[in-house]
Amino acid sequence: MTEHSRPSRRGVLFGGAVIGAGALATACTSNDEKDPAPVAQTANNGGDNDKPGKAVTIGFSAPAADHGWIAAIAKNAAATAKQYSDVTFKPVEPTNDINQQISAVESLISAKVNVLVLLPNDGEQLNQVARKASDAGIPVVNLDRVFPDKLSYRTWIGGDNYGMGVAAGHYVGKRLKEKGVAKPVIVEIQGIATLPLTQDRSKGFADALKTYGFSVTAKQDAKFTVESGNQVASNLLQAHKKIDALWNHDDDQGVGVLAAIKQAGRKEFFMVGGAGSANAMREIKAGGQLEATVTYSPTMAGSAIKVARLLAQGRGMGDLVELQVPQSITLASETITKENVDRYLPLGFES
Repeated sequence: MTEHSRPSRRGVLFGGAVIGAGALATACTSNDEKDPAPVAQTANNGGDNDKPGKAVTIGFSAPAADHGWIAAIAKNAAATAKQYSDVTFKPVEPTNDINQQISAVESLISAKVNVLVLLPNDGEQLNQVARKASDAGIPVVNLDRVFPDKLSYRTWIGGDNYGMGVAAGHYVGKRLKEKGVAKPVIVEIQGIATLPLTQDRSKGFADALKTYGFSVTAKQDAKFTVESGNQVASNLLQAHKKIDALWNHDDDQGVGVLAAIKQAGRKEFFMVGGAGSANAMREIKAGGQLEATVTYSPTMAGSAIKVARLLAQGRGMGDLVELQVPQSITLASETITKENVDRYLPLGFES
């Protein structure tokens, strides 16, 4: 979604997706007398989903918070759970060790939580324990990194990596056309090149650029860290004496990228970030080289908690006709610029 695609007066923003006011939080209980609730929606849930229901315990497991985005995932999940008096939030110790995360999830299964929200370190390697939970009758909300076996989870919710690339590509393409650049030098700094999510982002970027007759001149991965972002950016700046546009996949590593640009004194190009960190938004607001960032918001964890609660209580999404929560929810990647940054700053995470 772009900056001009605003939520309607009955919509709210969740993790980059505009979802009707009742979709995750409420059934259709409009306070606008001119907007009568459709019969199907009223019949579906018959009330406000935010009102207390059956008491449920939500288990939660995620990687260690050694990255701003991951830290924000845990914070969003805990903060959303606290909003509900009928929810007991049961997180396990975050870890980057696969075996430890498996053991932690097994402890939640043994504790017989009502529903499990799980962001795996690796979907392939955590697939079996997620399937164990599902087979035990515990619905699994698979957050972000998807399990290969659909029998291992009830609902997947996450961002659109391909859409991130598309959003970045369109921003870069339009800006270069506006500037009248015929043969631009476009540099791309990835996260971890071997990850499917990175490959999806790069493909979306390339596909969008192609519609303007442009292509990526050079790309290199920076491992999602500030240090590697700084080093990779320094190398690319040395290799290319003139650059027209730079897309950095990740705002956390973007801290290092921006530092390298400032140290080199390079001002001839503009930059687009990725994920939607608060510090990136502040840079955008200040009007520097970082002109935009495309979202992959950790607020998705809060949405996952809301979905998990509905699943455990046997409720559906109030703005949908269907009685059940969908099997898959993909959140849109939005483009944040100086024109709309104030709307998004409250959703930003600290790198």
